[in-house]
Amino acid sequence: MGLIDYDQRILQYIEVTERLKRGDYSIEVLVAPVDEVGKLGTSLQDLANILETRYHELQRLDQITSDINAGLLLDTVLEKVYRNFREFIPYNRIGFALLEDDGRTVMVRARWTKSDQTETKLGRGFAAPLVGSSLETIINTGQPRIINDLVAYLAQKPTSESTRLIINEGMRSSLTCPLIANGVPMGFIFFSDIEPNTYQNIHVDIFLRIASQLSVIVEKGRLVSELAEQKKAIEKQNEELRRLSELKDTFLGMAAHDLRNPLGNIRLAASYLLETLEELDKEEAESLLGDVVDLSSHMLELVDNLLDVAKIESGKLELALDEIDISAFLTEMVQRHAKMAAPKQTTVLLEEVPSGTTIADVSRLRQVVDNLISNGVKYSPPGSTVTVYAEKLRRGWRINVKDEGPGITEKDRQRLFQEFARLSARPTGGEKSTGLGLAITRRIVEAHGGKIGVDSEPGHGANFWFTLP
Repeated sequence: MGLIDYDQRILQYIEVTERLKRGDYSIEVLVAPVDEVGKLGTSLQDLANILETRYHELQRLDQITSDINAGLLLDTVLEKVYRNFREFIPYNRIGFALLEDDGRTVMVRARWTKSDQTETKLGRGFAAPLVGSSLETIINTGQPRIINDLVAYLAQKPTSESTRLIINEGMRSSLTCPLIANGVPMGFIFFSDIEPNTYQNIHVDIFLRIASQLSVIVEKGRLVSELAEQKKAIEKQNEELRRLSELKDTFLGMAAHDLRNPLGNIRLAASYLLETLEELDKEEAESLLGDVVDLSSHMLELVDNLLDVAKIESGKLELALDEIDISAFLTEMVQRHAKMAAPKQTTVLLEEVPSGTTIADVSRLRQVVDNLISNGVKYSPPGSTVTVYAEKLRRGWRINVKDEGPGITEKDRQRLFQEFARLSARPTGGEKSTGLGLAITRRIVEAHGGKIGVDSEPGHGANFWFTLP
């Protein structure tokens, strides 16, 4: 070998090095003959190949992160992470957790999980304190953690509930990367695989680069998601305000319509009485005064109901809870309604009540039962029977009011417990209805933690019921 050959290779190696510094990796290095200088050339060629591979990896990584960054909401971002990162990191499962500080302790709370294996057992909502955990070290050092054998790790730390859960999902190795945006720790991303030692020979610098880019992207997605939730809450609040405004307009319409007519009739009756008082006999005068009382009572009921609805809608319905003997309470209610139903030849009957008590607001509970029994009498034909009975449940009561009226059609059933619902059935004795009683009844029952409903077929009466815890 001549000196000139030796110098040519050295000069080429210097040129190749300069090209590599400029990012030009498409080089071919002279290595022959195989001597110490040739070995240097082989190493230089290997380095060029590694750098080219790494360059293309980073280009692809930048393309993927750019695509991921185009996602707005956090769940969309994480779905893209799950789909696109397999060419850099092997995994069967990805988990994502956020740090939450409530002022007393910092918690690590699972926010998102996806796996191609069995149903995830360590899912959204799982939380554990950060302080004193192995995750605290990851945050403090900013370095990823690799566990090559999760089963062996659990044997060393048997109290690690999160490790036990992902082992139950079939995972055997894991890589945990801290997510730190603008110097502020925000959470973790967990890669897991069903094979042990999956992450043993993988370069940590790729993880750090991925974690660094993901931190900013995920933080953006989290903020956008929070703004979306706030927007949704505001829209819901605006919708509720629109509903309340419509309810107010309906109130005014009800007042204008349902109060105007009886007020006009009361005025006519009072004027007629004033003009003809000396000419009327006692029976005619009493009849006119009876009309005034009936119309005034209907107006008072309407006003009371409107005030009740307004109170309920504003969230000011307060319950004065007390212990109530169910048998004594229902006996009193049925006896009172039996007297009121007598002129219609309607029987109000109470079946034997099991002994026991409940906790409720007695005045509001009386309002519920009053409404259901009076409706049963109102919509049943003269001479029929309204039956009241109570069933003792495993935890609570079910009170039933069964009538022999026309029943409830499917169309009416859909509007039954709504405000101002006017149903197809009409009172059988000309009684007045405000269309608010059942809506108020439903709200009172729900305020007690119970449910209300009806069992009915058209033409076969109706059984209105409600439960009390």
